[in-house]
Amino acid sequence: MDAPTERHCYKPTLRWNPKVEDYFIKAYGSDHFACISEALTFPSCYSCIRVNTLKSTSDAIIEKLSAILQESGQHYVIDNMNQSDANGEYIIDCEHKDHVKESHVPLNSYDSDKAAFGTTHTINYGCAHDKLPKEVIVSRKCAEAVLRGAQVYVPGVLACSAHVEKGDTVAVSVAVERPVQDGGWGIGMTRGTVLQVDPYFFERNGLYIGQGTTMMSRAQMFRVPNGIAVDLHDRVFKLPSFHDVLEGEIFLQNLPSIITAHALDPQQGERILDMCAAPGGKTTAIAILMKDKGEVVAVDRSHNKVLDIQKLAAEMGLNCIRTYKLDALKAVLRRSESSDVCISPSVAQVELDIDCTTRTNCSNEKATETTCAGKVDLQKSIWRPRNGPGRNNCMGGRVEKSDGFSPNSFDRVLLDAPCSALGLRPRLFAGEETIESLRNHAKYQRRMFDQAVQLVRPGGVIVYSTCTINPGENEALVRYVLDTYKFLTLALQHPRIGGPGLVGSCELPDGCIEEWLRPGEEELVQRFDPSSPLDTIGFFVAKFNVGSKDA
Repeated sequence: MDAPTERHCYKPTLRWNPKVEDYFIKAYGSDHFACISEALTFPSCYSCIRVNTLKSTSDAIIEKLSAILQESGQHYVIDNMNQSDANGEYIIDCEHKDHVKESHVPLNSYDSDKAAFGTTHTINYGCAHDKLPKEVIVSRKCAEAVLRGAQVYVPGVLACSAHVEKGDTVAVSVAVERPVQDGGWGIGMTRGTVLQVDPYFFERNGLYIGQGTTMMSRAQMFRVPNGIAVDLHDRVFKLPSFHDVLEGEIFLQNLPSIITAHALDPQQGERILDMCAAPGGKTTAIAILMKDKGEVVAVDRSHNKVLDIQKLAAEMGLNCIRTYKLDALKAVLRRSESSDVCISPSVAQVELDIDCTTRTNCSNEKATETTCAGKVDLQKSIWRPRNGPGRNNCMGGRVEKSDGFSPNSFDRVLLDAPCSALGLRPRLFAGEETIESLRNHAKYQRRMFDQAVQLVRPGGVIVYSTCTINPGENEALVRYVLDTYKFLTLALQHPRIGGPGLVGSCELPDGCIEEWLRPGEEELVQRFDPSSPLDTIGFFVAKFNVGSKDA
């Protein structure tokens, strides 16, 4: 048996679909991709906080947060990211200097951004070779939230040692998916399992995320629907919690997301569209940069997510945000045949593609499945009276629906597209994504961008962003845009703190060639590498200037 100190630690290995892993190795190189994979398993060592400058100031927030953290016994450095010299600055955690990971934050001058740093450290579980600690196993998604600072809640508990009572000290580990016999992935246990020495005992080496005190007995963990199951008092990665702290005055947001709102460069009095706006972080950032003067239209296809945007806007006291329930794939208003505004053949083709989704691989492959939206909508209309309003409307609250917007009706459009999210940290498993699923993400992103192009006016701006490391959803999208719309050009972004994009192309497993950026274009996009010293999530931002559409 391995020594307890070797087993009870946090050294995860990120699993990938083999074909996806080969694809990323071609894109980044073996050594670089190994660094990216390792970085993705850890959260960033700092937290970015965006200040609502319409309600407070940076200096006031620093003073308030310092007092709150000091009162709670948490000792973190909280400082402005303001930058006066070209070399950047280093902000480190002052509590665990022997374990801290430095982070270079070369920002210029942004009064609304702060940083608080956390650290990784070793936990003494107090176990010996002949006596293992009591243990609670949580789901992967629960563990990823815990690594970001959350507690262990009841729904996330999968298994527990026998005879665990309230107040016991337990080691918390995570069950991560692994290959199973049918070629898929599984965790090898059912919820409620009593831990003895289970088949995957040794496979949890390196997957311990902390030590805590149980807030209820084992029996209660699997009987009650919610509540805190384990209060983690010793974590492998310490980050300050900002839950319910200075509500309305601050917003916890990843640094690249803050940069994306600045890159859009919204101006007072403009009409701006956020196409996939939930949960509203970038929407509210845009409104604050506009000094709440103008109109920010925020849409999302989910009723409850639109309510979340409304709630956040109300908390921050923003009045210029208009929210609608609308699928971004149908954002352009359809006109009747009798209308004096005609749909061009290219637009009509886009609309046809939206209504009838055809799954294809390469041009030489046959279509395998076609689903027409009309039949789906008809079936929904039959089910809805029978089944009630459905889960999406269960939260209550009023949400206005939209049929879409007129072409050329927005000054700027932000498309923070739904994506594979392979840049989010911490991530403990990535095997669910396949080459085909990655290509499907890219297809929908192109269709959404086609809608954005029609909605923005000539002379306007489109900003496209994702939180993935997948070039097929990033550089390949830019190549598609520049080749399809000759009136769109890549624009310089400010601030620019991300790295360059990927140049060249890549052959996919089925022989298709995926084209990326061409020489000279790489410095006009921002790619945030999770393994870089900047220590952010994986993210991508491209900005386009819109020329005359008649050209």
